[in-house]
Amino acid sequence: MKIAFILFDRMTALDFVGFYDAVTRLKTMGFNEELSWTLCGMKDEISDDRGITVKIQEVAPDLSQYDLLFVPGGFGTRELLHDSEFIEWLKTGSNATYKVSVCTGSILFGAAGFLDRKKATTHPNEYDLLRSYCLEVIEDRIVKDGYVITGGGVATSVDLGLFICELLAGREAVLRIQKQMDYPYYKVRQYNLD
Repeated sequence: MKIAFILFDRMTALDFVGFYDAVTRLKTMGFNEELSWTLCGMKDEISDDRGITVKIQEVAPDLSQYDLLFVPGGFGTRELLHDSEFIEWLKTGSNATYKVSVCTGSILFGAAGFLDRKKATTHPNEYDLLRSYCLEVIEDRIVKDGYVITGGGVATSVDLGLFICELLAGREAVLRIQKQMDYPYYKVRQYNLD
């Protein structure tokens, strides 16, 4: 499985890092040796909303080569909603099996058309903005509608990462990852994609 982490200026770092830390453990802890990931963006480096700089590995790659797209949130999403070049680039990932966002990343999915006839969530402060992009806003931390999975506000990113670990590798894997992260708050679910 190939993951594209879609990063941009003025994202919220925890939105990205919380999810990244959990999901990449699928490989580092031996649950999925085939897992790979790329930090993707529209330029060589980006800065989060507080000045952390991240080097981008692939500038504007064709996202159709990835199995999972992950988009964090942050104040930069409000500008990107109106950035046709960014939205068109995001649309190149329309065939990705999984489309996963946290916080206001879901609004970018909405602008790309990925939330048409879908239920979704976002940061509680932005429910009204999200309503124009999806079938229904669900006021919950994680909403799964088919293969589109959206998460609530910032700290939800850790839970969302563990949710994806459970979805992809099962209950025992997520329990071991959760223990390794010393994160007792995630409630194990049992998800089946059949």
